[in-house]
Amino acid sequence: MALFRNLILTAVLVGLIAGLLSAALQEFLTTPLVIQAEQIESRLPAPAATAPAHDDGHHHGPGWAPADGLERQVFTVLASLVGTIGFALIMLVAAELAGGLRNWRHGLAWGVAGFFIFVLAPSLGLPPELPAMPAADLVARQAWWLATAAATAVGIALLVFTESLVLAVFAVIVLVAPHLIGAPHPDDLTSPIPAALHQLFVVRVTMVSFIFWIVLGSLAGAFAPRFLARDELPAATARVN
Repeated sequence: MALFRNLILTAVLVGLIAGLLSAALQEFLTTPLVIQAEQIESRLPAPAATAPAHDDGHHHGPGWAPADGLERQVFTVLASLVGTIGFALIMLVAAELAGGLRNWRHGLAWGVAGFFIFVLAPSLGLPPELPAMPAADLVARQAWWLATAAATAVGIALLVFTESLVLAVFAVIVLVAPHLIGAPHPDDLTSPIPAALHQLFVVRVTMVSFIFWIVLGSLAGAFAPRFLARDELPAATARVN
């Protein structure tokens, strides 16, 4: 129970620090590009209605959304922090199952792995998108993203923690399989967003994500040896690295 509590507390601490840094970078580097794309989207003609209007006594509006300005910034940061704490917890649990983080350099390596798993590999098929850009079905994209992240995690784990040539070959197959299958994309890729704006957005999102994972991993590696008691780990999680 103490180990679980310390895992949660460490994840919250690491996630908050790395998440606040990431939120600050997003505010200056990526948010202005999103606002620019939203301005382009607002000038587009409204789509034509595909069915006759009717009144069923219910209102089907877009729902509540935070107002532009401070309110939007606060909710964006809060939502981002929830995600960063979740990523920190995933990393810490996975690292503990693999024997635990020894120092900040060890955590840095885990951060690089997290960047490959959750950012770089999925972005090869589904790069970050701006508002008004065409996109395939949301469920299909989420399924491909999750499958790609899971396949990348399995492939990296097999390459790092095993020495079998057969497993190494299998790891390579697992790594490339999602990309051979291909990510879902809409039939019409015509976009009102200038290509240069989208390219700049992809570069900045990737850069901010890389910094986030480097900081997250390094902090996790620095804090974990202090806050997580190794003697409380089950024997099945003995160090394999």
